[in-house]
This record gives sequence, C-alpha cells and structure tokens, in this order.
Amino acid sequence: MNLRKIIVSNDNTHHLFNEKPLYAKKFKRVFKFHPPGLAPVLDESGAYHIELDGNEAYKERFIKTFGYYFDKAAIITKEGWGHIDIKGNLVYEPIYDWVGNYQDEVCTVRDKKGSYFHIKDNGDRVYSANMLYAGDFRNEIAVVRKNNGLCTHIYKDGTSVHGKYFIDLDVFHKGFARAKNKEGWFHINEEGKEIYQEKYKCNEPFYNGYALVENMLGNRLIIDEGGNYVHTVIELSKIEEMK
Repeated sequence: MNLRKIIVSNDNTHHLFNEKPLYAKKFKRVFKFHPPGLAPVLDESGAYHIELDGNEAYKERFIKTFGYYFDKAAIITKEGWGHIDIKGNLVYEPIYDWVGNYQDEVCTVRDKKGSYFHIKDNGDRVYSANMLYAGDFRNEIAVVRKNNGLCTHIYKDGTSVHGKYFIDLDVFHKGFARAKNKEGWFHINEEGKEIYQEKYKCNEPFYNGYALVENMLGNRLIIDEGGNYVHTVIELSKIEEMK
C-alpha cells in the first residue's frame, strides 16, 4: 500500500485511504504513517504506534510518540526523550531534554543542561563537543551554532567543513548554502566563500539554478548562481500601491 495515499481524517481520529476509513477504530489523535508502515497515535492508554490495520505495533505506552525515520521513532517518557525501534524497544535510555529524528544515521539531541550535539544509532555521542544548537545532517554535513554564538558547517566527526563562521546559516542545497553576516543574507559555496558580493534582507535556496531574494529596498528579485539579476518579481512601490 502506498503510504502517501493514506491521509489523516479531518477530525484527526483515524486514517483514510481512497476517502474511506483504513480501519474501524477511532483514536484521540493520529498522525501520518511513515515507513515501514507505522503511525503515531494517542488514546486512553497512552501514546504508541499502530500498523496499517489499526492494531498496536507493540504493547509499550509513552507520553508522546513521533514518526519513524530510518526505523527509529522519537518518544517521550517520564525520564525524558529518547528513541525506540520498530518493535517498541528503547534504543538507549531516554535521558534527553529533546531529540530530533535520525538523518544520515545520526540524530541531534539536547541534554538536560541545554547543550546540543549528535548521537549515533546506539545513543553514543558522535563527537565530544557541546553546541548551542545543532541541526540535522544532510549529505554528511550539518549546521551547528558553537559556543562563540556563531554558526558553521561540520562533518559527522565534528570537524569543520570550511572553518568560516556566520551569524546565521543554512544547510547546503545543490552545492550552496544561505548565510548571514552583519550586512545581510547571501549564498556561500562548500568552501564557505561568498559566491557574490551583494547582501539581502532575506533569500531562498537556489531552485534549478535561480533563487528568490529580497533586496534592502524591499524588492523581490530572482538571481542566478553568479549573483546576477535575471528577473524582477515585484517592486516594493507596487506592493504599496496595491494596498
């Protein structure tokens, strides 16, 4: 069965397939199905996951459950946040203040002291350094905010990708990442170098070679990967005229 064709009902109590109930039971709350075919639900007994027929996937109950990613799902217990496998077994002791979802075989977490870092699929730390914030890995690279308050990119072992720091930073998308310094937003390459000199109020990732940006005058423009203007979407003065 194509999981993408299974949707949550308008009242969030069950799932629909081809506009018909997937099973007979109703829950207090249901969420989307994720591979390998399990969905987080909540009823009087607590939070857990169900299979496609609406039956429980395991006996254990939690305070809250989330969707499966790479056969592991985030859960909340009285002791803290952690992850379970597809049989409902704890992957490691749920000791964290928050956990994300596994991506690229590692997961970002926040400990009880407020530090962020990444863990392996067995719960062990990937590297020893603590961060102010750590995002998901994508294509073996993640954004972290270090203790100096600035952002950079790291590899899975915690080493720096390019050694450059920014006020704000995004993940790499097709070889480029959004970055911000005191002058504004721009794009960098995988060496951490600015690919053009202009700075913007905001920008978006490149989409098939082009990116939407807002310049300091409030105009929405399209630029290419060389930073050249190729199209004006709308000027701020025209937006004001429409009010």
